[in-house]
Amino acid sequence: MESDYSGVVMPILTRLFISVLSLCALLASLWALAACGGEGSSNRSEEIRDTESTSVDPRYVVLNDLLVRPWGLAFLPDGRILVTEKRGRMVILNAEGTTVQEALTGLPAVADASQGGLLDVTLDPDFTTDPWIFWTYAEPGTGAELGLSGTAVARGRLIGSSLNDVEVIYRQKPKVSGGGHFGSRIAFRSDRTLYVTLGERQKFTPAQDLTTTLGKVIRINRDGSIPPDNPSIIGAEPEIFSYGHRNPQGAAIRPGGDELWVTEHGPQGGDEINKIVAGGNYGWPVVSYGCNYGDPVSDACRIGGGVHAPNYIEPVSYWVPVSIAPSGMIFYTGAGFPQWQGNLFVGALVGTALWRVELNEDQEVLRERLFFEPNERIRDVGQGPDGWIYLLTDSGKLVQIRD
Repeated sequence: MESDYSGVVMPILTRLFISVLSLCALLASLWALAACGGEGSSNRSEEIRDTESTSVDPRYVVLNDLLVRPWGLAFLPDGRILVTEKRGRMVILNAEGTTVQEALTGLPAVADASQGGLLDVTLDPDFTTDPWIFWTYAEPGTGAELGLSGTAVARGRLIGSSLNDVEVIYRQKPKVSGGGHFGSRIAFRSDRTLYVTLGERQKFTPAQDLTTTLGKVIRINRDGSIPPDNPSIIGAEPEIFSYGHRNPQGAAIRPGGDELWVTEHGPQGGDEINKIVAGGNYGWPVVSYGCNYGDPVSDACRIGGGVHAPNYIEPVSYWVPVSIAPSGMIFYTGAGFPQWQGNLFVGALVGTALWRVELNEDQEVLRERLFFEPNERIRDVGQGPDGWIYLLTDSGKLVQIRD
């Protein structure tokens, strides 16, 4: 299991602070509710039941099993595959995915400990004319911040096997102690701005603190500056797009627009899929469908009563009482599985499964567990230029899902 499911007990001070925090978060969230048109009712029907795959019998093809703790992947225009390894190495695989062609030089140092390390990677939308790539990582502190760490966003031009003109364009603030809940995924909008998901570093209450970027989704320009049309949340840092998040480790733009959807780790149970709205408050740590660490896990054990509405944004989908530890996600648009076009695919670190979620607009209508190899923690999900689905596993595999 991910270390955030290891039974860490919520600090007593955090529990005492929740009642005060709830009132403050309620006042802050009123603006968000108005801004998002009152989105609050749950989109997840309690009639939904988890099912096993029956209509499609996809093949699970291991292309490579020699990667070391891979975390993120991106496809280059020529079909080769960029893969990040948590230890701080980024490699290029051949188009078949079978061979590491080269390891890139020029990466900054990462804090490779617990859940930290080298994380997501994506290509600039204009990569073919100017070969920038963007990545996130756990950045170690220096000087007065020695021993602390925080999620950072960097970019560099990919020339051969070298990253050139490398610069850090954004740093989560503040850096803190501990090795948990860094997030972090990157998703580009059509306007070339980028969303970045940031975990609350297992500090709980900062997810509601608008003067920090712990437990937030931020939106920035490619140079790290702030888009002028970000939501104007009273008292918030200008890059904050939404807040009240725990540890969002998956992000994808829904085809046909710029809607950001994320997967988010709950505590004991309560893992979520969320549609992100500008200025929205997603409730953590005041409310969750999961249970506090140390409490017995059951359907009745729900932090703050579980239901987010009307003060917070309801998840589109959630898992109770057992966590799946959701990771990378995609909206599928390929031709390989035409019956699955438009579906969400979510990797699971717990439960050795890939989940398929069928939607009717913003309503979940089916949630299907696709079983594959035993004991595989799926870390990231991607769609290749060939239309097949690709998975990274914590055991070091690159897997192709095809018919």
